[in-house]
Amino acid sequence: MRAAPVRRPVTGLLGALVLLTGVHLAAPSPAHADETPGAVPPGTEASAPVPEIDPAAPGLKMREGATLAAAKVLPIVSIVESEGGEERREETSTNLKFALQAEVLFGKDSAKLTPEANSRIAAIAEEIKKQNATKLRVFGFTDDLGSAAHGDVLSKQRADAVHGVLSPLLAGRNITYEIRGYGEQYPIADNSTEEGRRKNRRVEVSFPTGGPRPPRRRPRSRSSRATRSCAAP
Repeated sequence: MRAAPVRRPVTGLLGALVLLTGVHLAAPSPAHADETPGAVPPGTEASAPVPEIDPAAPGLKMREGATLAAAKVLPIVSIVESEGGEERREETSTNLKFALQAEVLFGKDSAKLTPEANSRIAAIAEEIKKQNATKLRVFGFTDDLGSAAHGDVLSKQRADAVHGVLSPLLAGRNITYEIRGYGEQYPIADNSTEEGRRKNRRVEVSFPTGGPRPPRRRPRSRSSRATRSCAAP
């Protein structure tokens, strides 16, 4: 005989399904933003409170009888140098200076101007005319090779040569010249290198700027001429 099938209660199975279903159907808890007033992101909190300054503190007051120094306008310096350093222009609110390397003006250990020198000096003369300069300084300088006495003489001869070209180009402008040779004094670069010595071998032309310009003649109007011609003798 076949054994009768065993009937199992479904109560336990249904309960398990209900538990599983409950797990999957459980809704996640809603997220809430931090709305606390004055909240900042972590790590951005101030490490120390901002100090308060009392403007009436004794340490911030001037001593009795003390005065502030007079206001002073510092000059603005503009320096422009050619790529090879042959020419340098230095300008402030009161002065303009050109520095030309000796190599573009003279031969080695010479005060005779090269053909290229005249065009460079002429360009400086045009700037002098634009600025209406009335006082020019032409100073010569050398490096520290050789004797100091030889450098003094050579630098003065080179300054004289540059002045010899400027003077006729600026004739009739009532200009006063100051010509000096300083030799190895007042270097602008390091004399221990050839590049530095080349910059120190130079002639500088400088002058004050902002001088008075000659007054313009105001042409008389036609009506004024007519009035004068009709005036009674």
